[in-house]
Amino acid sequence: MSSNNDTIRIALPRGEIRNALGEMLAKYGFVVEGYLEGSRVYRFEVKDHPGLQVRVFSDADIPIQVALGNYDLAICSRTWVDELLTRYQHDSIVSINNLDLKSEPLVVAGARGSNLEEIAASGVVRVATEYPNLADHYLRQIGIPNYRLFDVWAQSESWPPDDAELAIGPQSELINEGLSILAEIHSGGVSLIANRTSLASNNLSKALEILTELPGSQLNSGLIQGERIHVTYSNKKMVVPERTTFRIAVPDGHAQRHTVESLSDAGIEFGGYSKNEAVRRPTSTISGVDVKVMRPQDMPRAVALGNFDLALTGQDWLQVFLSSFPSAPIMQLCDLRRSEYKLGAVISKDLPVKSIGEAIDFWRKDDPYRTIRLASEYASLADQYARDNQLGRYRVIPLTGASEGFVPEDAEILIEGTETGTTLRANNLSMIDVIMNSTNCAIGHMRRPPGWRGEMRDNFVKILNSGTDSSD
Repeated sequence: MSSNNDTIRIALPRGEIRNALGEMLAKYGFVVEGYLEGSRVYRFEVKDHPGLQVRVFSDADIPIQVALGNYDLAICSRTWVDELLTRYQHDSIVSINNLDLKSEPLVVAGARGSNLEEIAASGVVRVATEYPNLADHYLRQIGIPNYRLFDVWAQSESWPPDDAELAIGPQSELINEGLSILAEIHSGGVSLIANRTSLASNNLSKALEILTELPGSQLNSGLIQGERIHVTYSNKKMVVPERTTFRIAVPDGHAQRHTVESLSDAGIEFGGYSKNEAVRRPTSTISGVDVKVMRPQDMPRAVALGNFDLALTGQDWLQVFLSSFPSAPIMQLCDLRRSEYKLGAVISKDLPVKSIGEAIDFWRKDDPYRTIRLASEYASLADQYARDNQLGRYRVIPLTGASEGFVPEDAEILIEGTETGTTLRANNLSMIDVIMNSTNCAIGHMRRPPGWRGEMRDNFVKILNSGTDSSD
């Protein structure tokens, strides 16, 4: 609902549509100063329109915030609206208009030359996606008889063909990976949405007078009816042949530079993987070694599934996975001692407290049964932190990014990692309690690979450990 007084709360996305949306808004007199510049700050006012408060979130989080009533109005990708509504079919979100802005269609893709009927008939179909609700809806709709969803953090295109048969994600990313597009499942689009109760009960005219003037799209957006395939149900077990190569996963993004340095200190280089380059499948001069670049967040799952013999990820992501799946058969093989940053509980700087215990007492001074909200990309760690610190009544809000925008209005605590603290300071936040000091590390399956692959893993760990000693 609307916040105190007559403030209208509006959520806008970061990411791929941010620039085009910011330019459109400014053209129609809705100037959000700092939004176009990609500021580290996530709270904005609207120029010449007092009472309008803008917050920036990851696109995926916006429909949830509107559905909960935390925001009155929002603009976001239609894909993420339907990702929520496909599973949670309620009427708390009202679609006001589809805007004349481009957004990637969502497609299903597989290896070159593949087709859905052949893949469906092959047995268990492994599907990697960031959109598990839309993926599940589509796969049931077309009649895939036996499938297994991998809910990945990002880059579903990195999984086929060796670690999944299908990927469901934005079209351009799958095409760029060299995969074959097998079907379109969502046409994309950008929508202006509202919370139904807010729209009915509050005066939102100060915002809607401008936002409803934004040019609309003549194209249909939303779910696409899939064509049903004809496949006999197969209970064929997924047979994974023993691998003939030693597989290593290395990260992209923020962790890439530190991983390259760790490998270099150990005397290891992979062609196409450097501080400035990361092809999907780097080359190795070591006989029998295959290397693949993927998101570090997804590596613990991939190792637990037996897809990789060795993976270089972060201790934080290993801990996140183990807090969700404590019996998962993975472990740290060595600490690479780079990419250092703190992971901890973050609160507003304005609170007159010096510890998390004092903060809890402050929040509950007028209501001893108040629910304390924890927001985090590390949802399972946030849950564990709440239990370890005996928070009593609490609620965990899972996020996909731009998390600094949640405290203090939409959550009391943020469980977040920081290397320099710059973004925390920009949003008037501070880390009051450190959960762990995370570095990058090598992980592997608890069961040592058989034969020469086990010897290869032992040798890699030994070399990586020697590299950390030489860098001291």
